[in-house]
Amino acid sequence: MGKIKIGVFGAGRGRVMIDTVAGYPDAELVAICDKYEYLLDRCAEMAEEKGLNVTMYTDFDKFIEHDMDAVILANYAHEHAPYAIRCLKKGMHVASEVQPAVSLGQAVELVEAVEESGKLYCYLENYCYFRATTEMRKLYREGKLGEFVHGEGEYVHDCENIWRDITYGEKNHWRNCFNSTFYNTHSFGPIVHITGLRPVRVIGIETKPTERMQKLGYRAAEGAMEIVQMENGGMFKSLHGYMKREPAAIWYSIYGKDAMAESDRWDENLHTVHVYDDRESNQHTTYVPEPVVKTDLAEHTLGHGGSDFYPIHYFVEAILGKKDGLDNIIDVYSAVDMAIPGILAYKSICNNNQPYDVPNFRIKEERDKYRNDFWCTWGEGEFHAPITGHGDYEIPDEVYDKVREDWLKAQEWQKQEDEKERREKEKAMGR
Repeated sequence: MGKIKIGVFGAGRGRVMIDTVAGYPDAELVAICDKYEYLLDRCAEMAEEKGLNVTMYTDFDKFIEHDMDAVILANYAHEHAPYAIRCLKKGMHVASEVQPAVSLGQAVELVEAVEESGKLYCYLENYCYFRATTEMRKLYREGKLGEFVHGEGEYVHDCENIWRDITYGEKNHWRNCFNSTFYNTHSFGPIVHITGLRPVRVIGIETKPTERMQKLGYRAAEGAMEIVQMENGGMFKSLHGYMKREPAAIWYSIYGKDAMAESDRWDENLHTVHVYDDRESNQHTTYVPEPVVKTDLAEHTLGHGGSDFYPIHYFVEAILGKKDGLDNIIDVYSAVDMAIPGILAYKSICNNNQPYDVPNFRIKEERDKYRNDFWCTWGEGEFHAPITGHGDYEIPDEVYDKVREDWLKAQEWQKQEDEKERREKEKAMGR
């Protein structure tokens, strides 16, 4: 097999995937699609600098007709499943950034599209690939911690100061419309990836919305917690949201029957692992594991602590049939195992914190119960979920107009800076 021809849908968050594919020896970046032309212009400049032949599209219907082996989805998070299904039906492998599905019915459709296509589906939950979480997975899978007893995961990221730049003042932008447990796989996903265990029961709890985020257009609760029972009887606490703190809390711990391991809470020590094992004479050890891949591309893909490289790396390796890729990707079943507890935790929140059983979508008979359940905050009629467990919060249009105005001003300033940089490059090259 020659190079894998890959297209990327979404040039904002997708830029890191674009750059990784552009530099990957076994992949060929052939097409990029985004509704914002200024983002495509920046991608076109990169392609020209690297001598790549990349076609730019603003229309997904035309993009999907391009000659591609695989598509990476980095579009709006609440729209991944419909586009993934379209790509699978076109016979392309799919890598999907967060989230895999927004409702149980959508998750059923996604799983069955993967099964029917026979193509590879890979979930790009990059937090599973930090050095710390990778090392904890290695320790657990080698039996050095013993059977899973309890775990905790946190993703608390105060986005107040960047909200303008990630929502563009769009009233119906997915970030302004999702519920408090929607974006849960950053905190829960690594535990599923580390242990390989399936969640079987969940309860959800949330805070109230706050004025500081409402003034930016965000209507949901500031934070949420999921309490999850795993299939072996172990338990897990997932905490995520926009609570006030800096730097972001990205932290994981695993308690096994014989030992425990955890990462560090502060971003400058993101790769640090702490291990306690009273079977050893040195009970408490702290160390920074080496990167799994030490290529130039891996070392220069710095986003999210270097974890942005690995989902794309394993995706390409898996398409090529390499064991390393197949062993380390997050397939569609693991992806929905990570996401479904968030959907059901929110049902719990809206129903007096009632616990819910988590279905196993590997089993068709279990899927059948949920194939018509499209309950979510983007649903309509009986399928519409309120933005919070306290009900829907309406925010005046003037709030979004102000955020949009500020964003447009920032974009104009950036265009001027980009033009200045372009002229300086041309001057330096003697043009």
